[in-house]
Amino acid sequence: MVGSLLLRGMLAGIVAGMLCFGFLKIAGEPQVDRAIAFETRMDAARDQAERAQGIAVPAEMPELVSRRVQAGLGLLTGVLVYSAAFGGIFSLVFAFVHGRVGKAGPRTMSALLALAGFVAVYLVPDLKYPANPPSVGSPGTIGMRTTLYFEMIVISLAAMVGSVMLRRRLLARHGGWNASLLAAAAYVAVMAAIGLALPAIDEVPGGFPATVLWQFRIASIGAQLIMWTTIGLGFGVLAERAAVKQNHLQLRAAHF
Repeated sequence: MVGSLLLRGMLAGIVAGMLCFGFLKIAGEPQVDRAIAFETRMDAARDQAERAQGIAVPAEMPELVSRRVQAGLGLLTGVLVYSAAFGGIFSLVFAFVHGRVGKAGPRTMSALLALAGFVAVYLVPDLKYPANPPSVGSPGTIGMRTTLYFEMIVISLAAMVGSVMLRRRLLARHGGWNASLLAAAAYVAVMAAIGLALPAIDEVPGGFPATVLWQFRIASIGAQLIMWTTIGLGFGVLAERAAVKQNHLQLRAAHF
């Protein structure tokens, strides 16, 4: 059964990847091109200033992968692999929690799991450390920025799991609605405190177009929302069909 769910999760991820690719081609890639154009202008101005001061400017490195390939086949491959992997992980988490956390059916559980995953894995960490286009961020701090971002994801996931466990403990005493509100409030309080405690990173260069930065981040959020929504709803349908098929096989085996 787990293997069947894994295949269905990866299939839902591939469909999500195709939708994300189309969205990013329309909404994301134009902003990347504008960011690269800004970076090129900044590099040219810096090289000209260094030449004027008599400083030797190193030769420009040849482009290993063309921008056309990056925005086409490269983007498609990356998005499909990323989404299929997330779909597979999602299906494994679903297989673990379904029947253990609440009594919701496959569709409802899948939708709730996708919502929780989108909030914990992407939205909350992105509020603290949002996505940046090319030319934003110093190459010397990329290791620190990556570490902080993944720390935020791990803490957010742990806080989300803790809030689910808190809801289960409060359920009998306070009822489903109140328990859910209290658990959500606890998650928000913990993540707000963590967000204030972790260091802020602001490396947007002077003169960078604010509209490009804003539209790039909106496109990033939109792509993630499309991926999680498609996986949550699509996998829910496939998981429900798998459960019905499994029940039919069990009934047929019991009959014989």
